[in-house]
Order: sequence, then C-alpha cells, then structure tokens
Amino acid sequence: MLAIRQNALGHVRYVLKDGLKWLPLYGWYFYQHGGVYVKRSAKFDEKKMRNNLQAQARAETPMYLVIFPEGTRYNPELPKVIAASQSYADKEELSVLNHVLTPRVKATHVAVDALKDYLDAVYDVTVAYEGTVDLKGQRKVAPSMTDFLCKECPRIHIHVDRIDVKDIPKEQMYMRRWLHERFEIKDQLLIEFYDAKDSKRRNKFPGKCVHSKLSLKKTLPSLLFLTGLTASMLLTESGRKLYVKTWIYGTLFGWLWVSILV
Repeated sequence: MLAIRQNALGHVRYVLKDGLKWLPLYGWYFYQHGGVYVKRSAKFDEKKMRNNLQAQARAETPMYLVIFPEGTRYNPELPKVIAASQSYADKEELSVLNHVLTPRVKATHVAVDALKDYLDAVYDVTVAYEGTVDLKGQRKVAPSMTDFLCKECPRIHIHVDRIDVKDIPKEQMYMRRWLHERFEIKDQLLIEFYDAKDSKRRNKFPGKCVHSKLSLKKTLPSLLFLTGLTASMLLTESGRKLYVKTWIYGTLFGWLWVSILV
C-alpha cells in the first residue's frame, strides 16, 4: 500500500525465506524480480546475499528492499514460536518483547552494509489491525484477505519512522543492539494499540494521524486486466489447456532454474 501511494510498486524487492523459492511459478518470478532468498541460522549464506544485492546496486536498479528481521510472522496461535523467541532474547540478555518476535541481525546487517552507498534511508514500518482482539482482550491472528473483504478488519494502521542511513551503526554487534531497540519501540506502539487501559488510546498510534483511502484508480486497472486475461483463457478449451500447461511446465522450469542459480 505504501509503495502504491508512491508509484513504486514495481520497484519493491523482498528478502524471503529460502523455502519460498519452491512456490509454483511465483518462486521463480520473485527471484527474477530481484527477490533475495536466505536460509536461517547456521545455513545463512552471507556472501550470496551480498553479491545479489551489490549486483542490483551496480545496475542502479531503483528499489524498496523489504526485510522482516524476525524471520517469520508474529502469530498468537503459535505460542511455542513466541516462547522460543522470548527465551532467545532472555538468553542473549535482551529485553523480552510481547507483541513482536525477537529480531535477528544477520540479514539486516548484510543488506544495509551491501547497499550502504546506494541507500539513503531505512523505513521502520509497524502495522496494526483493528478488530483483532477477542472478547477476553487477547490479540488474534492477523486478518486474511477474506477478513478484509468481509470487513472483519475495518481499518489498518501503519506507523512509519524514517531513519537516515548514516544514523545506523555499521558494526554488526552495535547494529544488533540498535535493531532490538527499534523493535522495543514497535512493541511499545503495539502495546498501546492493543492493550492500553484507556479505551480512547486503543486502536490508534500516538501522534498525528493521516486518514488515507486507497484510490480505485491505482488498483482497479490491474485487477481488471488480470481477471480479464485469466477469464478469457478459462472460457475456451484451448485456453484452459494453455493455462494448465503454463502452470505445469512453468513450475518445472522455475524449479530447475532456482535449484541451479539460487
């Protein structure tokens, strides 16, 4: 949504967990579009990630690089994942977080360091959803697309901090502390949003709020184009055969491609 508002949707690149490269068609597409696949913990290949990002910088590819330092989503329905994250923070003598997972610094450090002469800022984005607290006051899982369409989630709240790249520590050990402090700020924002005792302070972030609706002019054309293209293929026998073959052969080709190059 932020990228659409800045006419930069086509410039978004993602740092993705390695398993997603096996998604039929999409795994290959994300890689071709500049996505960076990374493995977790000891299997993390710093050199490969650095080379990939530096190649894009040399090509002067305009981009917003999206990275999730937690490695996976916070899901209240997965208490073991949350407990493991909090246990790791306690073991590393970091503050324990309640509404976000403990961030890991490796991929973030490589990304910032590899693009240090190309980046001008890092945007710290925190997202919260209305209507995701149950009757007991417990946070529920983030809404699905179906929930949005059924208006189970009436509004999305997005808090953005712009951080100049020169204000980010360069050494990994110092960046680790800085990154955790950023997540402490996120955690406090979400505590206020979901758990504030004063109901007037709930369901909003502190500070000045700008209400913004997403214009249909920016989303409807692509929806109509894709829907029309897909429908026109599925309405004829030859189109259906082409559709199925595209998925089958495209998936096999994509798997072969990413298994060799990624």
